[in-house]
Amino acid sequence: MRLKDKVILVTGSVSGIGEGMVRVFAREGAIVVVHGPPTEEAQTEAARICQEILAAGGKASTLLADLADPAVPAQLIQQVIERHGRLDGLVNNAAALTRGTLEHTDLATYERILAVNLRAPFFLIQAAIPHFRRQKVGRIINIGSINAYSGDRVQAAYSVSKGGLMTLTRHTADAYGKDGVRAHQFNVGWTLTPREYELKRSEGFKENWQYEVSKEFAPSGRLLTPEDIAWAAVYFLSDEAELMNGAVFELEQFPLIGRMQERNPT
Repeated sequence: MRLKDKVILVTGSVSGIGEGMVRVFAREGAIVVVHGPPTEEAQTEAARICQEILAAGGKASTLLADLADPAVPAQLIQQVIERHGRLDGLVNNAAALTRGTLEHTDLATYERILAVNLRAPFFLIQAAIPHFRRQKVGRIINIGSINAYSGDRVQAAYSVSKGGLMTLTRHTADAYGKDGVRAHQFNVGWTLTPREYELKRSEGFKENWQYEVSKEFAPSGRLLTPEDIAWAAVYFLSDEAELMNGAVFELEQFPLIGRMQERNPT
């Protein structure tokens, strides 16, 4: 087990990529903390995930809180420490995504997206650093997006938040590497999650569209899954990656430059 007895908090882990990660981490021996917003739906899903992990012999607990509240990040870290005595890994996965061009993004939407996607990771890391220093070890993975590089026409605020997260990742690695802290960012490509499936359906895609995605976007014949992301994360959270720090790379099926050339052949 590559993560045996490591306490790992994964924000936004009641569905999608976050859920895939806590399930895989638990199978690798981690004590996972499942996080979601303080809603009835999230509470139900978190309970289901934890019960299934426990039934399979894993270890899991739940913390529900709204990351848009500036007081929550420090509280979350403190609650993990009080409950488990330590924190070995922090995965900043939770994200708000509301579509909108630069021209048509209002202030409330912009501030909500930046609060969850960038401000919360900043202060979660800030609160975790003293504990990592005392332990002389700590792992951080920030879940970004390929849109961190140049954005997407209808995801203006989201793209800005992921670009900022990339800078935060590199800063953290540079500033705290000597203290045993390791920080990385995964800029994730098109991943099949329940939310993504429903989003595409709402945009007019037909039922079971995921089985007919063009190889221009999915050369392997399928989209990435949360488990694909999770297995990459296992390495960077494990002791095997002790000397790796500040890595920012694409979890994608093709080089981004090559992709752009294919979509714009002129």
